Amino acid sequence: MTDAISHPVERTPEQPNKLAAEQAAAPISKRTVQRAPSPTAQCTPLSIGTLASKTGASVRSIRHYDEHGLLSSQRASNGYRTFAETAVTQVKQIQRMIATGFSLAEIRAFPDCMLLLEGAAMCPETTDAQRKRLADIERQIADLERRRARLLKTLTEGVVPPL
Repeated sequence: MTDAISHPVERTPEQPNKLAAEQAAAPISKRTVQRAPSPTAQCTPLSIGTLASKTGASVRSIRHYDEHGLLSSQRASNGYRTFAETAVTQVKQIQRMIATGFSLAEIRAFPDCMLLLEGAAMCPETTDAQRKRLADIERQIADLERRRARLLKTLTEGVVPPL
C-alpha cells in the first residue's frame, strides 16, 4: 500500500513561493495535492464514512473536498476512498474556513499550513486573506444595515424613501 499523503516538494529559501504560484496558476483539475506527512500517516487508513463520523461532515462534502484537491485520498482494493488520519484535521479546517466565508477555490490557494494546523491563526501566511475577508464581511454588514434602515422607513412611513 502506498502512503495516503504525498510528500511535499523541498523549497529553497530563494524561491519559497514558486511552487505556490505555479499551483495557483494551474486549473484545479491539474493541481496535485501535496500535504505534509504526519506520524499517524502510517496508521490504518480511514474510510470515508469514518472520516465523516470523526468530523461531522457529510460523505458527499468529503468527496467534494477531495475532488477539489483539498484532501488526498487513495483507493483501496475495493475501489473505496481511504484517507490518512491527518484528513480529520484537514476537513475540520476546511469547515472552519467555509464557515468564515472562504470559497473552496480560495481555500485551495492557501498554503498547506492552513489545513494541517488546528487553528487558522497559527498560519501567519494567511493573515492578509483573513483580514480581507473580515473587511468584506464588514462592508456587507454596512450594506445590510442601510437596507434595513430603508425598509424600516418604508414600513413606518408607508413611502419608499429616495435613494
